[in-house]
Amino acid sequence: MSILIINPNSSVSMTKALEPTIESLNLPFLTYAYFTSPPPSPPSIDDVEDSQRSADVCFPLLSERLTSYEAFVVACYSDHPLVPLLQMHTGKPVIGIFQASVTHALHLLPQGKKFGIVTTGKVWEGLLTDGVYRFLGGGERFAGVQSTGLTAGELHSVPEKELKRRMEHATEKLLESGDVGVVCLGCAGLVGLEGVVRGVADRLGVEVKVVDGVVAGVVAVGGLMRCKY
Repeated sequence: MSILIINPNSSVSMTKALEPTIESLNLPFLTYAYFTSPPPSPPSIDDVEDSQRSADVCFPLLSERLTSYEAFVVACYSDHPLVPLLQMHTGKPVIGIFQASVTHALHLLPQGKKFGIVTTGKVWEGLLTDGVYRFLGGGERFAGVQSTGLTAGELHSVPEKELKRRMEHATEKLLESGDVGVVCLGCAGLVGLEGVVRGVADRLGVEVKVVDGVVAGVVAVGGLMRCKY
C-alpha cells in the first residue's frame, strides 16, 4: 500500500531529511513516495501566508496524483490548508503531521499530565496554540508551545551545536511549565531530535515521551489504510 509524503515547501533537502526516519519504521506493508512542492512555494513555511501559498501551488499538482496512491501525509507542522483541501477531493486517508502528533500525544498522555510542542519560529507559538484549540475544541490537556526562534529553513543551515542549544532551551522552558508528560516535535525539520528532548528531561529529572509528527502521520495513515474508506 503506497503513501505519498508531501512536503509543501520547496526545500528538497528537507524532504530528503525525512526519508531515513520513515524508511527505518520497517512497516512491510507500506511503500513510500515523496513529493516536494516546486517554486513559487516558499523554501520555508514560516507563517499563515506561506501555508496558503504552498497549498495554492501544491494542490493542482497533487490532484493529478490522487488515484496513484492510497494515502497522503502532509509533512508540514501547521494547521495546513492542504489537508482539508485534499480531503474534499478524495475519500482516501489524508492526514497532516500536526493533527497526527496531537492525536498520538493524547494516546500516550499519563493521567493528570499535559502535552506540549517545541517548534521553530516564535510566530508558531500563537498559531499552533490556536490550531490545537480548534482541533481539540479546547486546551485542557495542553501545556503550550515553546520555540527555538529558528525558521524551518535555518534548521539545516545553523551549526549543529547552536541548534541543540536552542532546542534544549525551548524544551527546558516547556518542561518547567509543569505537568508535561509528552513533547511533540513541532516541525518536520526537527525529525531525529528526540534525543535532545530526552536529554533535557533526564537532566531535569522528569519523565516524558516524545512524538515525532512525521512518524505519527505515517503510522496513522498506515492504520487507516487497513480500514475501509
